[in-house]
Parts: sequence; C-alpha cells; structure tokens
Amino acid sequence: MDRKYELTKNNKMIPLIMMAIGVIAIVMGFMSDKTRTWAALLQNNFYFTAMALGGTFFVAFQYVAQAGWAVGIKRVPEAMGGFLKYGMSAMILIFILGHHDLYHWTHAELYDKASPEYDSIMAGKSGFLNIPFFIVRMVAYAAIWVGFTMALRKHSLKEDEEGGIEHYKKSITLGAVFIVLFAVTSSTSVWDFLMSIDAYWFSTLFGWYTFAGLFVSALAMMAMFILFLRKRGYMNHVNENHLHDVGKFMFAFSIFWTYLWFSQFMLIWYANLPEEVVYYQLRWEQFRSLWVANLLINFCAPFFILMTRDAKRQEAIMWVGGTIIILGHWLDVYMMVQPGIMGKDWQLGFTEFGTMIGFLGAFIYSTLTELSKATLVPKNHPMLQETLHHHI
Repeated sequence: MDRKYELTKNNKMIPLIMMAIGVIAIVMGFMSDKTRTWAALLQNNFYFTAMALGGTFFVAFQYVAQAGWAVGIKRVPEAMGGFLKYGMSAMILIFILGHHDLYHWTHAELYDKASPEYDSIMAGKSGFLNIPFFIVRMVAYAAIWVGFTMALRKHSLKEDEEGGIEHYKKSITLGAVFIVLFAVTSSTSVWDFLMSIDAYWFSTLFGWYTFAGLFVSALAMMAMFILFLRKRGYMNHVNENHLHDVGKFMFAFSIFWTYLWFSQFMLIWYANLPEEVVYYQLRWEQFRSLWVANLLINFCAPFFILMTRDAKRQEAIMWVGGTIIILGHWLDVYMMVQPGIMGKDWQLGFTEFGTMIGFLGAFIYSTLTELSKATLVPKNHPMLQETLHHHI
C-alpha cells in the first residue's frame, strides 16, 4: 500500500532518448522550414498539454461525483496533470516567438488602413484577437489549470499523511469549482490556440468537439500508464473491473467525438455559407486522404475494438485500442492545425513525427517522475475499500 513507482536510470533512458529525437527534429526543422516547424511545435504541445488537462479534469469530476471505483487509479491522472506547467509555459513561448508564422491575424498590416493588406474583417475582430489580450488569456489559462492541478494534488498527498476526510471534502469543493472554470476555459482556449489559426472561420461546436478529443486522448493515455504499471508489478490492486470502467469511458467518448464531428460537418455542409464551408473545403481539396482517415481511425477502430464487454477487460485489446486512439487524435489535432498554416505545402515527415516522439517522451518522463513522488494507492482515502473490492 505504501509502494511508489521507482524511477531508475533504466526507466529514464527511453523517454530521454525520445526527447533527444524531438530536439533533433525541431533543430533540423528550423534549418529547413521555420513555419512548418512552428506548426509541428504548436500541434504537439497543444495535444500533450490537452492530455494533461484531461487528467486533471478526470480527477476533478471523480471527486464531484464522489465515485469510489476510480480511487485506485487516480494517482495516474494526478501525475499526468503535472505536465501542465511545462506545456503551458511552452505554449506561451511558442506564441510569443512564433505567432507571425502561426497566426495570420497577428500581422500588423491587416489593421493599417493605409496598407494595401488592410482587412476590415480582421479589424472588426481586433478587440478579441490582439496580441496583448491573447497573452493575458494564455496566462490566465495557465494560472487556473496549473493552480487547481497543484491544489488537488496537494490535498491528495496530505490526505495520505494526515488521514481523516477534511482534505477529501476540500478536494470535492476544488473539483466543483474547477469543472465550472474548465467548462469555460476549455472552449475559449481552443478558440485561441486552434480556431484562430483559421481566423475568418468560426464554429459554435468547436469547443465541445475539441474537448471530446482531448478527453478521450487523456483516457487512452491514462489506460496506457495503468497497463504499463501493472505489467511491471505495480498497481496490482487494479483489476479487470477497473479496466472495464476505463474502457467504457474510452468507448463512450469516442462515440461522443464522432457525434460532434458529424454534427459540426453536417450543419456547415447543408447551410453552405461561404464563410463556413471554407474550413472544410480546404481540408477536402488539400487533405482529403487524411480527412477521411481521421474519421475512420477515431470512430471505426475504437467502435469495433472496444464494443464488447470482454474487450474492455483484456489488457492486450486495451493496449491496441488505446494506442489507436492516441495516434488517431494526434492526427485530428494535425487536421486542426496544419491546413490553416501550411495549406497545400503540408507534409508528414521527420519534423512532425520526430516532434511528436519528443513531446511524448517529455510527457512520459514528467508523468513517471510525478508517479515516483507518492504511493500509487491513496491509503487514507475514505473510499479506498470500495476501489479495492470493485466489482461489476
């Protein structure tokens, strides 16, 4: 019950090698195509930061629901949330250093009436889309997300030391407040980070759509860490019933993502308004194979792999399903970022995949480091016995 994950030299080696590959990809990318490299940095940093945020959201809503089954696995999403401080710091730096290549609306000539590049539409949006206000919003997102992540983690660890239910009650309150703030900031942040890349386009479903993708990715990554720890002799208290519940979440949110993908596309398609269809027109004309693959991978694969009860209770199938979901939603974020930045000049090569490997290595290293700082079982949690004897 007091066992911690042991982060040894051998355990560190693989994520450090992955991070080195990422650094090489980024350096080589900047030497050949600066815009493409900034796009890869934005895509991957957003994706893995969103996963970390999904971990904190999972912890928060489990507290609010007062769910007992998830107590035995909550150290994993808690640890995933530890990447947020690095991801949000990188997000701010990426915008400050690379905004001219990433976001068309940051070009000053668009707002100068004396310039031939003056754009009345962008000028009309300048009250919201301006660099100082954008940075203020980014700092606010970082403060809220990292602050609540650290607060929930602090009370979780103090509960281990002191026992009682005081920290549990405080965590419920923190979780409830965080969920309200998350409901707002999860949408407004993706308007900023992703939707403003295509600054002439907007969708009222975009926030929900992105939330579904980030959360199912976080669930899949959480499942991967649980399976990894079990394989190495940790978290033996986690049984097939816990895996079944995690699998149900993965299956459900894959279907929810598909529903939102279709709803957003269908509404824009049949309305056929020029200012709306331009988003899909670009993706259909320049990214058709990836656009179709995105739907097939993120809907069909999880649907058929995780549909049955037995599938969600088998580690091998959960490995396959989780890996497909993580790679599939990486492609989904690629489809949100790259078309508006690279257009017909898009590529999928070492810059994109190497950067992904580097960020994945950083995420794994951060999460394993956090896992090594606390026991993998929250021994004084008031619902500990419920999770230890979980059966469905």
